[in-house]
Amino acid sequence: MKIFVKAKPKAKRESIEKIDKNHFVVCVKQAPEQGRANKAIAKIIAKYFQISLSQVVLKSGIHSRNKVFEVNID
Repeated sequence: MKIFVKAKPKAKRESIEKIDKNHFVVCVKQAPEQGRANKAIAKIIAKYFQISLSQVVLKSGIHSRNKVFEVNID
């Protein structure tokens, strides 16, 4: 399943907000340097869907605030 994420790095607290079925807003404390924010977003998504981190793959938007993740839910 593809999900569309609006990333908000360098936030005061980490959170995930569901906008609709496939759209989310994810806030992380990490700065967008060397992929740290992307990794933190993937961890939050994995925790939200209660799946392992390996089941969350960033498909596009590595350097963008708008990202597309592939989430493999069995």
